[in-house]
Amino acid sequence: MDSVEYAKKFYQMEMEDYLTYMEISKSIKDKTLAQKIEKIALMEKKHAQFWSSFLKNRGVEHSDIKKPVFKIFMMKLLSRAVNPAAVISFFELGESGAIKKYYQFLKNEDLSEEEKKQLKEIILDEIEHETFFARQINEKGVSNIRDFVLGMNDGLVEILGAVAGLSAVYINSPITVGVSGLIVGIAGALSMGIGAFISVRSQRQVNQSQKEQMEIIFDVAPERAVEEYKHRLIESGVVREVAEEISSKIGKNKDALSKLLIQEADENEIRSGLFTGFAYLVGVLFPVLPFFFAPDSMTALPFSILFAGIALTVVATVISVLSGISIKKKVAEMVISAFTAAAVAYGFGTLMQSVFGIHLD
Repeated sequence: MDSVEYAKKFYQMEMEDYLTYMEISKSIKDKTLAQKIEKIALMEKKHAQFWSSFLKNRGVEHSDIKKPVFKIFMMKLLSRAVNPAAVISFFELGESGAIKKYYQFLKNEDLSEEEKKQLKEIILDEIEHETFFARQINEKGVSNIRDFVLGMNDGLVEILGAVAGLSAVYINSPITVGVSGLIVGIAGALSMGIGAFISVRSQRQVNQSQKEQMEIIFDVAPERAVEEYKHRLIESGVVREVAEEISSKIGKNKDALSKLLIQEADENEIRSGLFTGFAYLVGVLFPVLPFFFAPDSMTALPFSILFAGIALTVVATVISVLSGISIKKKVAEMVISAFTAAAVAYGFGTLMQSVFGIHLD
């Protein structure tokens, strides 16, 4: 793809973001947040104008961009059902992709000095957007949205595999398969929830311990903390002289240096555990339910696969629409992985039935 085709694609992306962000800002009741989203929308429009000029300077016309109605509908629906910040959490996914593409374009394409300057400003704008979205995720407490999606996906894939394998053994006892799937699902939900709880709580405890140690270091040898911060700056690529100057100034502020050295864990362990465990249970229901109504396991299994496939498709579509990822690729990725797990589990169940001569009614 040449620079003109890339520019056309970037123009379309920026205009769609502008139209989408403006519509979403109108539906957000929080005036401060709405104004910030509107401001970002106008910045996206400015970026689109840059790409429009880029194309015109090369004698290329671009077509008008239609409002992405389906994408806007999905975002508005999500913002009403959950929280406007949940929508922002998905905005952030697409921003990081734009930054990488723009940086590659800047480095690889033949641009004028003025175009390079403007594109660098656009990249900085996109980084600012990403930072803003990430901050909103933490402030609004919706970072668990990703936990929910991952937990639900785990529940779907793992229990689909379990019931597929059990179907090969309990061919004429679908209730046994369904109950077994529920038992495994509940155990898995507890495991996932407790694991998330312990993980977040442990990180909080580690941070607290580091804070206490930092206070001791400041009282006994404050220069050690300043030296550690300087070392981290140098490792990140900052020139030594600059790192020394920054660390010497920051070192005078105990609280600021402590925050820079220690990453805060704002996530609530109880909420994280509940989100993850509940999401897993939601995922469990789709592949398990058919076994409570079908006359035999071989009748239930296709419906189990169908329900799981529909649920995975919906989740993948929502993620794709909101983040700019290819819908076909994301759906294929999630559905194929789940069906592969089910096929392997069914094959293993059939093997166990043959090896051990199991014939259960």
